[in-house]
Amino acid sequence: MTYVISSACVDVMHKACVEECPADCIYEGARVLYINPDECVDCGACKLVCEADAIYYETDLPDEELQHLADNAAFFTEILPGRDAPLGSPGGAARLGPVGVDTPLIAAMPQRA
Repeated sequence: MTYVISSACVDVMHKACVEECPADCIYEGARVLYINPDECVDCGACKLVCEADAIYYETDLPDEELQHLADNAAFFTEILPGRDAPLGSPGGAARLGPVGVDTPLIAAMPQRA
């Protein structure tokens, strides 16, 4: 089980969750943040500080946000545009830094004004 970042984070990325995460498992794409399901320790600290109310425990995702469960995992398991291998579990977002790309689902979403 893991926490998931929903569409409410797209083009917002306040990043308070990144600072609060004790597992350093929240990675930065180009337009949204992603929680690595293999590194998340299910503590919920990220959800408590999310200014956009964009983080849900996976079983609490609203129906219209369910696609983000698989999409969040895909950020780490699929080859993203401009990369030559899946991200996998790099062992810490701070060390890796911003990834700079998003999954096709996020990239196809209209930009927020």
